[in-house]
Amino acid sequence: MITGGRAAVRSARRLVVKVGSSSISGDNAGKIEAIVEALAAAHARGVEVVLVSSGAIATGMPFLELDERPSDLATQQAAAAVGQNILIYRYQQALRVFQVVAGQVLLTAGDLENPTHRSNARRAMERLLGLRILPIVNENDTVATHEIRFGDNDRLAALVARLIGADALVLLSDIECLYTRPPSEPGAQPISHVAFDDDLSGYEFGSVVVNSVGTGGAATKVSAARLATASGVGVLVTSADLVGEALSGADIGTWFEPSPAGATPTTGVIETPTAVHG
Repeated sequence: MITGGRAAVRSARRLVVKVGSSSISGDNAGKIEAIVEALAAAHARGVEVVLVSSGAIATGMPFLELDERPSDLATQQAAAAVGQNILIYRYQQALRVFQVVAGQVLLTAGDLENPTHRSNARRAMERLLGLRILPIVNENDTVATHEIRFGDNDRLAALVARLIGADALVLLSDIECLYTRPPSEPGAQPISHVAFDDDLSGYEFGSVVVNSVGTGGAATKVSAARLATASGVGVLVTSADLVGEALSGADIGTWFEPSPAGATPTTGVIETPTAVHG
């Protein structure tokens, strides 16, 4: 465990970064280059970087001539199958200029619940990192069902960070930081720092939002942050537009302080509602 607030992100030996669908699909597909540039800069200074990327369903939708996110599981799976292929291609194209190779890792909740599968996943990730490959992780939407989903990729990112013993986790969002209530409401105040034992019950975090491209919301990020910090992983929540500053340890976003003991308590974690994320 590395301490020291946001500086822990820059000094991390092993770092997990999560980006959501809305930040890399549709009109924002061009933002992949900026995200990759920041990841490549961290990779170049010796950091072992893992990217958890949503966006498979959202990326596949135009190729299936879908105007909105499909509601039935079979079409979601079809969109994910098409979109995951294109999404990885876009990442690799952007990484090529930095001479970094990506490796695709698709997981289901069952993979991390089953001890044998979990061990295999950890071993594969460790080998990829040892070979200086940049793993790109997403939920395996083509085989996952509603009953066995992670719920959202914020939670998946926290579980991956715990799986590989990451030093820090960066959750990229649409806003610069979290607020005490939805930022559009009067009286909303930005949250800069959350100590490990802080009581957040008085704050009004938005619940899971399902939109035209994915799911998410402040509540899922708080839940994921609590899960990661309980395992000794510090968490930064900030905007995808600020990824370069975030990975440089800048004083931005909302920083969740990790557990001093690196323990994993079974209480104090906000449960994430089950939802399809893509």
